[in-house]
Amino acid sequence: MPVLTDWIPRLRDALRPGARAGSGAAPRTPEGLRLYAIGDVHGRKDLLDRLHDRIRADIARHPDRTPVVIHLGDYVDRGPDSRGVVETLCGDPFPGVETLALRGNHEDAMLAFLNDPIGASAWLGFGGVQTLTSYGVAVPADPGPEALAAMSRALGAALPDTHRAFLRSLLDYAERGDYLFVHAGIRPGVPLERQDRADLMYIREPFLSHRRPLGHMVVHGHHVGDGPVVKSNRIGIDTGAFATGCLTGLVLDGAERAFLTT
Repeated sequence: MPVLTDWIPRLRDALRPGARAGSGAAPRTPEGLRLYAIGDVHGRKDLLDRLHDRIRADIARHPDRTPVVIHLGDYVDRGPDSRGVVETLCGDPFPGVETLALRGNHEDAMLAFLNDPIGASAWLGFGGVQTLTSYGVAVPADPGPEALAAMSRALGAALPDTHRAFLRSLLDYAERGDYLFVHAGIRPGVPLERQDRADLMYIREPFLSHRRPLGHMVVHGHHVGDGPVVKSNRIGIDTGAFATGCLTGLVLDGAERAFLTT
């Protein structure tokens, strides 16, 4: 059953001062916008379809708002249907709605394997096998350099042009109002325009333990939690969908926040 939480002001630590640089006010979306962020999918097309349906229903209940849907990355690997997830996102899941897709570290690793299968062979150990299988590519038990090169060629041949274009078009981050949407996080103290792209996709520390304002309220995935993680400067919505069956979305409207989960 879907869960739409109570508005976040009832949650612990949700609106502590400092979400915006130099301000104790609650962060806000731009006037009239209703934002939806979706956490790490990891090949769970079934959960993504369900969450998309719930977002469509929520959009229909708010015809006076302008919706924007932002997927935070990690669409592939680990779960059973990476190809199906990418196919869904390549289409038009929200006709007439601005829909954005960010690049996660798993998409980065997949693209690296296509370009350098030997140098990027570690991808097989953290989800690449499941993605290759979803595209119909056989994976030997202990592939050597020749097998890795053959698998990369086979994946390239199996990858539809639309999928390849989608993966190459993924965004590093998105900004809306006082919110910054990024896959993993940002490096504290570094201006947004000077952030390292690798940090945006891979960072853990010092981002996770940082407690001071970051210039935005950062909405991110990448770091699995038992549920949504709400801090004074960040909101994490990776709930380990591939293993838990729980894919989380965040709804933002003005100063209000809520969660949608599968």
